[in-house]
Amino acid sequence: MQRIYVDNNATTPVHPDVLRVAADSLGTVFGNASSIHKEGQTARRAIEEARESVARLLGAAGRDVIFTSGGTESNNAAIFGAMGGGGGQHVVTTAVEHPSVLEAVSRFPFTAIRPARDGRVSAEEMIAAIRPETRLVTIMLANNETGVIQPVAEVARVCRERGIHVHCDAVQAAGKIDIDVEQLGVDTLSVSAHKLNAPKGIGALYVRRGLSLAAHVVGGAQERRRRAGTENVPLAAAFGAAAKLPRADVAPLRDQFEAGLPPGAIVNGAEAPRIPNTSNVMFPNADAEGIVIGLDLNGIAASTGSACSSGRIEPSGVLLAMGLTPDEAKSTVRFSFGRFNTSAEVERVLDVLREIVPRCRRT
Repeated sequence: MQRIYVDNNATTPVHPDVLRVAADSLGTVFGNASSIHKEGQTARRAIEEARESVARLLGAAGRDVIFTSGGTESNNAAIFGAMGGGGGQHVVTTAVEHPSVLEAVSRFPFTAIRPARDGRVSAEEMIAAIRPETRLVTIMLANNETGVIQPVAEVARVCRERGIHVHCDAVQAAGKIDIDVEQLGVDTLSVSAHKLNAPKGIGALYVRRGLSLAAHVVGGAQERRRRAGTENVPLAAAFGAAAKLPRADVAPLRDQFEAGLPPGAIVNGAEAPRIPNTSNVMFPNADAEGIVIGLDLNGIAASTGSACSSGRIEPSGVLLAMGLTPDEAKSTVRFSFGRFNTSAEVERVLDVLREIVPRCRRT
């Protein structure tokens, strides 16, 4: 049975062209990019070419992009770097951020703004939450569960006028919608390669030129003294190759899917602007975990809420913040489409859902 993968917001399959770049680099570009000999300079060129490619994806200059191990490190580096010692300083964020943001800001006094029922946070409420001691505002560009796009530029405009650092988690948005760091007006912005059909373990952080941001890894001059350590040339090269891939037009697949959902299904966030690949669907009075298991047994990979350390499925904090009840959140499944999905696969997913959702209704 050919499996169908519709969990691309979790991670994406590596594109064959990207895989070839990574494999070639592993085999031939083995020098240390900090060395001055030919092998080292070959590695340095590979790193810098990849940096320029990722920067173009963000509307940035290469010198303003540093490589990290992924989105979590990029978010942590931006938040802790902006806050410094953090003594008494305040953060404004949203209640629907990724855990790598929410857990980081929880180290400081913070205010988290809840979204409306459509999943979109009010820019006015974000701005109203700013205090005299607010040092950082962090707001994601697109939510990883619902795909809802947040009003980053509107918030950033006011923050820049007040001299407040603005960080944006753009991990789920990169490669799906246009990103221009100048138009957004942010100070830092994070992306991750494995959401872009590249391998896991490599990400990037845009840092606005001239910004003072404390280094989060010390011990060397790599990455403009912001992240010490020998650069991972193969993964950086792969990230650069992925950033050059033409954007996949997956909106028709998402729309086909939502048009064919079983009666009664509700798409969370459908009234708000969304990235084109994500459909967060509530099947009222049905068990989402059972649906995901049923899909998996039929060769389809989708996802539901995050699992805690005990393995018990918890209601999604994002959906609860949007105003769903715990039962409604536990009835919700995320489907996220990618460049390798087809219309025939969408029809297969719909056929299976029509079969298994009635069996997963709670009694």
